[in-house]
Amino acid sequence: MKPLHSIQITAVGAYAPPKVLTNTELSTIVDTSDEWIRSHTGIGERHIAEKEQTTSDLAMLAVEDLLARFGRSKDEIDGIVVATATSDYPGFPSTACLLAERLGTSGPALDVSAGCTGFIYALEVARAMILSNSMRNALVIGAEKLSSVINWKDRNTCVLFGDGAGCVLLEQDSSKQGLLDTLLKAEGAGSGALTIDPGQRCITMEGRAVYNFAVRSIGETILSLVQRNNLTIDDIDWIVPHQANKRIISACAKRYSLNEDAFYLNIEHYANTSAASIPLALAEMQKKGLLKEGQKLLFVGFGAGLTYGGSLLVWHQS
Repeated sequence: MKPLHSIQITAVGAYAPPKVLTNTELSTIVDTSDEWIRSHTGIGERHIAEKEQTTSDLAMLAVEDLLARFGRSKDEIDGIVVATATSDYPGFPSTACLLAERLGTSGPALDVSAGCTGFIYALEVARAMILSNSMRNALVIGAEKLSSVINWKDRNTCVLFGDGAGCVLLEQDSSKQGLLDTLLKAEGAGSGALTIDPGQRCITMEGRAVYNFAVRSIGETILSLVQRNNLTIDDIDWIVPHQANKRIISACAKRYSLNEDAFYLNIEHYANTSAASIPLALAEMQKKGLLKEGQKLLFVGFGAGLTYGGSLLVWHQS
């Protein structure tokens, strides 16, 4: 059996479509304004995929970025776990299987559907499978084409979302600590507050209910992971949250006495990319040189389901 804390993130990658839709441009489509969107969400623009691009296309471009950025080969990849709510097909082949075909791997390939918390769920699924020797390593990918499930006439939701993909490579190194702890939770009674309507195939949301749930679940997840690992909040170098709304992060920091500067936010330029938001932010942090050897990072997410959770890990330079 592999040591419990020996599974680490050894590479990261990301992709955002080059087409950018600004708040000002969006105000010509729906009754809104740049000032309103920024003041209520912190969003300034979002990336939008081309009509012919699929979720698996976005995911593959993120994987290619990882391979190029870290000098890795696709032949090294064993397993693939994809978190997405916007798979190419409503069933099979899964996004992960489509990627496995492109990469030429015959290892395990599966999708995880847990809304905006999907990346954290997928990370834990992959970690457990590596520990059980089901696969040697795994690409864990969050990828979403949310523009395909947006009602562009609903100003309460269409301003919030964007497209993109991010990924990490999980591997084992018994000489170092990696993923220390994971907390996964769900509150199924609130599932109707945030969903993709199966008939209209578009996102519907009860804004106030989701806001209250998000503020509470973020704070409780962070404090639970810190306390049960005998740490203090000051021991955490970076909190990388799901990028949904800047006001949610500010409210959470205030309610739970957290340092808002410890939260890394890039929502201004990407909007809410659901399962892709945490790995997109992580890849950006790595590219900017913000991640240092031995830093403690805490990922925290919340979303449809209602699901929420977090991961605590030690970062190592590759």
